[in-house]
Amino acid sequence: MKNIDFEKASFKDFENIQGMDPYGWAKLWSEYVTDRSKNGQFNYRQENLSGCGPEIELNLPSNPHRNFVSLVSNDYLGFTQHPKVKAAAIAAIEKYGSGAGASPAIGGHYLFHQEIENKIAKFFKRDSAIVFSTGYTANSSSLQALLKKEDLAILDMAVHASVYEGCLNTNVKTFLHNDLEALERILKTSKDNYRTRMVIIDGVYSQDGDLAPLDKIIQLTKHYGAYLVVDDAHGTGVIGDTGRGVIELHNLYKEVDIITGTFSKTFAHVGGYLVASPELVGFLKFQARQHIFSATLSPASACISKAIDLVDEEPIWMHKLWDNIEYLKTGLESLGLDTGISQSAIIPVKIGDINLNAKICGMLLEAGIYANQINYPAVSRKDARVRMSVMATHTHTQLDKVLNAWEWVIKKTHLEK
Repeated sequence: MKNIDFEKASFKDFENIQGMDPYGWAKLWSEYVTDRSKNGQFNYRQENLSGCGPEIELNLPSNPHRNFVSLVSNDYLGFTQHPKVKAAAIAAIEKYGSGAGASPAIGGHYLFHQEIENKIAKFFKRDSAIVFSTGYTANSSSLQALLKKEDLAILDMAVHASVYEGCLNTNVKTFLHNDLEALERILKTSKDNYRTRMVIIDGVYSQDGDLAPLDKIIQLTKHYGAYLVVDDAHGTGVIGDTGRGVIELHNLYKEVDIITGTFSKTFAHVGGYLVASPELVGFLKFQARQHIFSATLSPASACISKAIDLVDEEPIWMHKLWDNIEYLKTGLESLGLDTGISQSAIIPVKIGDINLNAKICGMLLEAGIYANQINYPAVSRKDARVRMSVMATHTHTQLDKVLNAWEWVIKKTHLEK
């Protein structure tokens, strides 16, 4: 049996333990969770008692706080609580009921699904889109359908886990994050060796919050005859003059071959989308397995259409978001904290040590702040960080509470940049 040092362990250590069956793994995992929880270093799966928002009510009987400033939500514009979005969901449930009851291909494709597909395609100045039950499967399912053993996926090593899963049945080469020289080297050496080559990147990266140099990447991709896929889940509604993400920054709507994203962030619900040519979208509607064999989005998802509209109808939320981003980031850096290279609503505080990182998240909870501890394998072992997501609906008073909590943490742990 493999010996696991709980103080140094990560989730990945429990994926496949030699000499044990899955029941053994589960038992050891339970012991790990119990040990870390006793030490206040396991703040995952907290029980939320209120809806998504800038403050959240948690069921933590041993904690003196009831309401916590929430930095764990990707509801960047606060639309999950927007009256018009909620009204749209309620109206659709009244009309259609609570579920669609079937997969899209055989009875589960409703008028509101088609409206969402039309709107998200138009949002990105394209003609066609397909929606998925989750943002994760928008990547994993589509890439599995498009890339086979004769093909090559070229991935920025920091792309989302859903991309890696989508490429399990094809050849994969990764390049160091945003390293254009490494990307060009792969494109050059792989030319003529594969049937199809796809470069797959994020627009905004989910852990560092930095942006892809899309204009340069697309030049290389086209020069060497490859296709480009951009997942801009964390950029949509945040980046660009009108919230169209990194693609809008460079006005490359037509040049990107495939755009993917999720409805669970700016668009205030759940599900995912892929925007591409009509032919490719038509193909995926019958070849993306998780799409055709999964129940379709519920009637409540009709609220997505209203959320898409609100990005343009009420630009004030993007303005509020960026005011908050700059306020919090400036405050954190004035305390001497390392926020890395973030250029978005994702602001990490780099800690480095996995145990200190977990301890700090526990301390923040003690101070009434709910933030995420991010450790290996989501980031490298030496790059543990506290990840915070800013919302348009945070007040400066709430963000001041966050800054005061970090100041207290610094004094207690001697943490500084």
